[in-house]
Amino acid sequence: QVQLVESGGGLVQPGGSLRLSCVASGMSFSIYAMGWYRQAPGKQRELVASISSSMVTNYVNSVKGRFTISRDNAKNTVYLQMNSLKPEDTAVYYCNAGWANGVTSRDYWGQGTQVTVSS
Repeated sequence: QVQLVESGGGLVQPGGSLRLSCVASGMSFSIYAMGWYRQAPGKQRELVASISSSMVTNYVNSVKGRFTISRDNAKNTVYLQMNSLKPEDTAVYYCNAGWANGVTSRDYWGQGTQVTVSS
């Protein structure tokens, strides 16, 4: 049974930092592309950052230069380092794991962790 468990969310002041972690189990972690999504109240879920199995990263424009995604395959963990946080970063952050080989695909989600940026 695949599980993705996020941690590290919380309340932080504007300009502060948080590091989110997502630990995966029940899957061959290293072959999956991993992503962090977020969903703010009344808004659609959006992809914030992703990292491929070959360590290629991508970011939504609004977080470029502030957020860094990384992965440790030995620990089955993906991280999202968030610096210079802004109130508009407030959202529930979800970890996602995806894999496809052209014939079949797999897609898994964590339960989410709340990030609130407020003074």
